[in-house]
Amino acid sequence: MSTLRRAGVLFLFFLFVTQSAFAAARSWEMDKAHSNIYFSIDHIFSKVHGLFNEFTAEVNFDPANLAESKFAFAIKTDSVNTNIAKRDKHLQSADFFDAAKYPEMTFVSETITDAGNGLYQVAGKLTIKGESYDLTLPLKLAGIKDHPAAKGKEVIGFNGSVILDRLAHKVGTGKFYDMGVVGKDVDVLVTLELLADK
Repeated sequence: MSTLRRAGVLFLFFLFVTQSAFAAARSWEMDKAHSNIYFSIDHIFSKVHGLFNEFTAEVNFDPANLAESKFAFAIKTDSVNTNIAKRDKHLQSADFFDAAKYPEMTFVSETITDAGNGLYQVAGKLTIKGESYDLTLPLKLAGIKDHPAAKGKEVIGFNGSVILDRLAHKVGTGKFYDMGVVGKDVDVLVTLELLADK
């Protein structure tokens, strides 16, 4: 084999290996009917629970290719729902989310680490009201299997919770916290079912 031909073969082999190493992880589509972002927060003595009715999730995940795996969420702040319309309007106001000025909150992963026993530490940037913060979201892989109700599909599930200090993220001035009305620590639960073709 000539030197030129050998060099060409080596180049093609290198190109194949490089492309394989950086191939995108498997893409999963969110099952909106069975995925939610819930939250709860203290109100004087009680717990107020809510969720966001509108959010999207872009997920690429392969446990064997975490370098190319990714979680990205975009949450519509005016979709906050605590089952009380008056309270929801207040949460959408400038006192809290200021949804008219900041219609979305986002979280985009930067690294995903396997912490063992199906737990993945998803580290990235959380953006609220135009400012970005470091956040690590622990997500537990609930499982992956053939979807029992959707032929030709596989389903994967994740659940994870994190506590966010809303005042550190400027969701509120602290006025209602100082009054002893609304707490500052928000318990967030992310629960996902995602689908992919087999």
